Amino acid sequence: MTVLDDWVTAVCAELDLDPAGVPVPAVLDLARDVAHQVLRPGAPVTAYLLGLAVGRGADPADAAARLSALAGTWPVELGADPADPADPTAR
Repeated sequence: MTVLDDWVTAVCAELDLDPAGVPVPAVLDLARDVAHQVLRPGAPVTAYLLGLAVGRGADPADAAARLSALAGTWPVELGADPADPADPTAR
């Protein structure tokens, strides 16, 4: 097991969830896509929103794929200014 596996198992125990139902690769891929294609602080917020949607019955893999696709089409002009070195979210 990895540290991440241990963490997910501990969190699931704390929240009374089944770790087998946690789509870790999908969540990590989604966070990466949002962090790199939209902005870094959007990654944890998007993961939280994914969790809310799944809690309301959305399929985790489908919802993550839809959000990753949205991030992939996000207009650069709506993201951080890549020319601004003072912007911590600049790509």
